[in-house]
Amino acid sequence: MPTQKRHLQHPSQLHRQQNFRLERWHRLALYAAFAALTLSGIVWLVAHYLLRQASEFGESVHPWEHPAMQIHGGLAMLILLLTGSLLQLHIRRAYRARCNRRSGWSMLGCLAVLGISGYGLYYLASEQSHIVWSLGHSLTGLALPVVVWLHIVIGRKAVAHS
Repeated sequence: MPTQKRHLQHPSQLHRQQNFRLERWHRLALYAAFAALTLSGIVWLVAHYLLRQASEFGESVHPWEHPAMQIHGGLAMLILLLTGSLLQLHIRRAYRARCNRRSGWSMLGCLAVLGISGYGLYYLASEQSHIVWSLGHSLTGLALPVVVWLHIVIGRKAVAHS
């Protein structure tokens, strides 16, 4: 019967009782994967937009572009896996306790935009629409570390005040 009693409690009481903090290994895996994903995206952006050189046959692709894109795609799959692992314990419990919803939904929204735009860049973008897909993906990807950081800071402050 403890689960029935929990549903009758006020959300602030639920927040005090539950620890939404991830286990250390899980937290470190997420931080490392997000950092590596962001870094690989930045490396690709720099190589693609700043390091290309003109040759007698036109612009040449920088040697870092392809490996950065391969690493970025692999890390994107890892982020999808790690995000999915948050659904049952972290996201569901925090949502029910009405904790940190705005930043959590913002983060999930960014991840959805990145997943859809990444898919779009790879499979759907035409020559005309490629810049729109790319710009949306790049800007959202550069904003994601800020959104993740805010989610962590807001969550830790909420725990400290409860």
